[in-house]
Amino acid sequence: MPAGMKPLEKFLKKQTTALTRAGGFVGGVADKASGGTGASRRRASLSRVVPFFRETSPESGQAREVFSPDSEDPPSWPSATGTGLVTVPSSANGSGSGSGSGSGSGGGDVRSPSLSSDEQSSEASLITETSSSGGGGGGGGTPLHPDTPDNLTLALLDSVAGKRYGHCTETLLDDFMLTHPIFLTADRFQQVLLQQFTLDTEGGRGGRLGEAEGERREGGGERDGEMEGETDGVLDGAERKQAVLNVAFRYLDTYRELLQEEGERSNSFPKELYLCAVQELSRYPELVEDVLKLQRWTEILHCPSDEEKESKRKQVRPLFRHFRRIDACLQPREAFRGSDEIFCRVYTPDHSYVTIRSRLSCRVGEILALVREKLQYSEDQPVLPGNLILVAVTSAGEKAVFRPSDEAVFTTLGVNTHLFACEPSELDSLLPLPEEIHWTPGDSKLHDMSAEEVANQLVVFDWELFSCVHEVEFVCYVFHGEQSRWRPLNLELVLQRCSEVQHWVATEILQCQSLPKRIQLLRKFIKIAALCKQQQDLLSFLAVVLGLDNPAVSRLRLTWEGLPGKFRKQFQQFESIADPSRNHKSYRDLITSLRPPLIPFTPLLLKDLTFLHESCKTFHGELVNFEKMHKVAEMVRIIRRYRSTQLAMDTETSPSHLQTKAYVRQLQVIDNQNLLFDMSCKLEPKDT
Repeated sequence: MPAGMKPLEKFLKKQTTALTRAGGFVGGVADKASGGTGASRRRASLSRVVPFFRETSPESGQAREVFSPDSEDPPSWPSATGTGLVTVPSSANGSGSGSGSGSGSGGGDVRSPSLSSDEQSSEASLITETSSSGGGGGGGGTPLHPDTPDNLTLALLDSVAGKRYGHCTETLLDDFMLTHPIFLTADRFQQVLLQQFTLDTEGGRGGRLGEAEGERREGGGERDGEMEGETDGVLDGAERKQAVLNVAFRYLDTYRELLQEEGERSNSFPKELYLCAVQELSRYPELVEDVLKLQRWTEILHCPSDEEKESKRKQVRPLFRHFRRIDACLQPREAFRGSDEIFCRVYTPDHSYVTIRSRLSCRVGEILALVREKLQYSEDQPVLPGNLILVAVTSAGEKAVFRPSDEAVFTTLGVNTHLFACEPSELDSLLPLPEEIHWTPGDSKLHDMSAEEVANQLVVFDWELFSCVHEVEFVCYVFHGEQSRWRPLNLELVLQRCSEVQHWVATEILQCQSLPKRIQLLRKFIKIAALCKQQQDLLSFLAVVLGLDNPAVSRLRLTWEGLPGKFRKQFQQFESIADPSRNHKSYRDLITSLRPPLIPFTPLLLKDLTFLHESCKTFHGELVNFEKMHKVAEMVRIIRRYRSTQLAMDTETSPSHLQTKAYVRQLQVIDNQNLLFDMSCKLEPKDT
């Protein structure tokens, strides 16, 4: 395995080429200089989600596959002749999303582009399933052919105006809103809408941005003529303006929280559209309600006042492992935005540190400037350092050097990864913090807590984290990397939590020196997994199961032999759900049988999106493969369905309840696999 490459990255690399280009979580300056980017580091954060997918046992030296695909063959997908664009079989195109049942077992034969033939049956329901309550419409598949981004926008306006594709306009609109950042920037999308609203339609259709539609690409005239025939005539001015406003409202509603984050930059679009609409009221009085609605949107997205800015500056948001403040961790989680401020410790090579207050989206160059300012007034640093670099150092000693232009690095860090500021010549001397290398045996607080209470708190916290993730973050994470306009900050925290829970399971068991108590802990974790599954929290359920499958835990023969047969049989059933054969068929069968609310195993969602992305082209020349966009949107609608019903939250405030809540939200873990193996061998040496 290449230096620095993590297990899930290895897993994804087998079936896609994206992570080959991304390069993974690199170690050292040499890899960084050879092309490591913020995008690669963001992609590589997925590789830290499930550290036990592939582990090498120090005892045997054999690679141990826990979660891996069955086939090494590259994915295939039916494509149009000579284009590489996705085409959907006619049998699927009419029955995909429209006939899907609530459990996801749709009637169509739409197949995932990432799967071999023996895996497709288990995946078909995943691709075809849509939300009956979350905005997915009645059509089964997209009616749009490959086209340029601008022309796809115009076709969308035609559909919304009722001139084309009336039976599936809602699905088409949702597809476009969820996926347009992949092929059309927000600025260009807004520009096209403004152009279309101010377009003088008296001279004819005129909506093809000044060019005859039949000339937009070679060989497209005949098909475009057919499409024009479907429009039942030319759109009049009122219809065109009404369609533009309806699309604009949907756009503003979909991206509301993200646009609010951008302040004046995003507010200029509804304001400009509002001014144009006001000027048209004398000609089109039927737009009066929409004009009032636009006015409300300009107020919603307005640039905050100085008082509001000052109030926000006083709020410092806690990340997982930043300053374990009990009062902060007990508060319900809220979605993070790039402008939120956090406290962070940045260490120096001698393990002293400075505390900085920084925006979450802060550039590395700004972080280093804050560090230099702090060091300037530090008695421990009589000589101001020269050229500083920012380095992430894991508990295992791996290092990743950030570029000054990298942004939002805090949420990409591993569970026990710390930031160091040093001169380039000091890079090789950086070592993990002493507390990350050494461990202290002792009894766990978990012995005094009930499995029911711990499981409840795991479910509640997971739901809070999962609810904070904007659905567009899933698309941004897979398709954009560092080029994304919006950072998937909240999604990265969910992935971090998944890794944390797995390491927590191994840490608690391996720190326990007493064999009888260790057996009790094993029983308790199996019971916690069962309760998480019962409450439909598949994130913590699989995280606990994979934590028990950690090679450092699974090798404890005496501990597992002391487990009652009933628990061993139950754990075998849980392992079968984590079985990766036939593209995780057991897990997919389970999740399609559940009803909302539920918390899915997020890494597998990202795996599916990654396979879909890498199996077929987004562009062929200047033409967008909109069929691919439709399938991406279908998967996002599945996620929307999971959250379509609110989870009933526990509000008990007894002292024991709050103690358990604080414990679950501030897990103390060891994520160094070599250290975990050393602990395991001391508990049960190899010759026992």
